[in-house]
Amino acid sequence: MCELLGVSSSEKIEMNDLLSEFFSHGVRHPNGWGMAFFDGNSVSAEKQPEPSFKSKYLRQRLRARIITDCMFAHIRLATKGTTIYENTHPFTEQDNSGRNWTLQHNGTVFDCGPLNRFVHVQKGQTDSERILLYIVSQINDAQDRLRRTLTPEERFRLIDSIILEIAPGNKVILMIYDGEYMYIHTNSKDKLFMCRKGGALLFATVPLDGGRWDPVPLMKLLVFKDGKCVFTGTQHNNLFNYTEEQKRLLFLDYANL
Repeated sequence: MCELLGVSSSEKIEMNDLLSEFFSHGVRHPNGWGMAFFDGNSVSAEKQPEPSFKSKYLRQRLRARIITDCMFAHIRLATKGTTIYENTHPFTEQDNSGRNWTLQHNGTVFDCGPLNRFVHVQKGQTDSERILLYIVSQINDAQDRLRRTLTPEERFRLIDSIILEIAPGNKVILMIYDGEYMYIHTNSKDKLFMCRKGGALLFATVPLDGGRWDPVPLMKLLVFKDGKCVFTGTQHNNLFNYTEEQKRLLFLDYANL
């Protein structure tokens, strides 16, 4: 599958060593790499549909000092969707209030009816992009009904309800940023970890740098701002384990890429 890295911090930190280690794992995840840096509602995304360890651009980029307090990074092992730019994480969409939503995902959605209507409107082929399109459509619908933008707590409650809808029967390891808050969720055991470094909280699917990385609590949405947890979602019981049929479907999808 994919690997994810996320940072939420109260202070800017240098990321070069962590990013270099993270992107070295591209040998095992060769189907694209990406980064997104956040400054409030502004998103600066860089990504390529090629192995991170072969990217001349990324190699040059990591030679310059990278300092940030909020970012995502992703390396892709494709299970759905070919190796093209449109399938490369992170994905960004803007809601009708001008708020930018950015998402990266490690997992597979085997069955979730509400996502199906986005198959013919998405730019790429991934279920990850469909999740983001569904989230933004639900945000837009709620804001249209209320005739105003949603409050932070209303956005959290809506994302929490979407997680509860998507999680059953699906592997959902998500990082989402909405211009203010970072949303973290996993329903797969020992597949997402967090590490405190001063005012910074780091999240990664594989522990990095030999520090102390603790498992992220399972099966509930956690929301962070400036390295602190500000909202905790509904505890659910949808722990993901592959069925034999899901393994077969995943193998068939991978064989057709």
